Amino acid sequence: MTHRFYIVDVFAEQAYAGNPLAVVLDADDLSTETMQRVAAETNYSETTFVMSAPEADGGYRVRLFTPAREIDFAGHPILGTAWVVRHHVTPGDAAPVRLNLAVGQVQVRFDSEVAGTVAWFRSPPVALGPTCAPERIAAALGLAVDDIDSRAPVQCVAAGTAAMIVPLRSLDALRRARLDLAAHAPLAAEGFPPLTYLFTTQTRQAGNDLSARFFFEAHGVREDPATGNGAAFLGAWLLEHGYFPAAELSLRIEQGYEVQRPSLVRLRARMDGATREVEVGGKVIAVVAGELL
Repeated sequence: MTHRFYIVDVFAEQAYAGNPLAVVLDADDLSTETMQRVAAETNYSETTFVMSAPEADGGYRVRLFTPAREIDFAGHPILGTAWVVRHHVTPGDAAPVRLNLAVGQVQVRFDSEVAGTVAWFRSPPVALGPTCAPERIAAALGLAVDDIDSRAPVQCVAAGTAAMIVPLRSLDALRRARLDLAAHAPLAAEGFPPLTYLFTTQTRQAGNDLSARFFFEAHGVREDPATGNGAAFLGAWLLEHGYFPAAELSLRIEQGYEVQRPSLVRLRARMDGATREVEVGGKVIAVVAGELL
């Protein structure tokens, strides 16, 4: 079969910013081993593979791979894959795009704004897990204990994948942070993942609400330019701990400056009775179209 592929920049306000994603279509005949090798070849934080026809529930089966392994859930691949499906598989269809992931079906809708179209997905249920002492995560990040914001706990949060949410007091602390896998090893032995989402309320750009960074392990420590699942985890965490006084949150999160890929992630979160509703949005810009040989 011919395998068209597209590279898109997700959570980008312009081309060659945001988080790049490779999307391979008509992937039915590709083995798991081949998918993993393609993902290692692109060397992006994630590469997705879309099956050629929708399943019985109307969703397109999608598999997500980092350069090192297959994963169940990640935010920017959801938005970027849905954008490719909308434009190159179901052009002209105004209904939300349905993607069937390992965590279940996720729907992506597209809202038109004055400055362009924003793609949105609703997060699957997020579980808040064990907390971690500030001094222990600080040591793993090369920070002082005083750099950690003590208003709410450092906590493991999960939905398919898991990450640590780490609130920081300042933009300076965010800039200085570095994940040291050797220093993190005692935490890993206790089940705390090396995926680490750090944020602060200090921002570089006026009009934004938070600055964030995300570290993960894939053949060594890497940094994500923009992290949709991390933002979803953050939304659940913010609601759980009442970090902001508002009952309904609408936030703009800047990310990617340390890796020269400025990004903007939009986050909406609110409580509906006892249920947390979290949506993550961003713009998608296509930069490459091609075919696997």
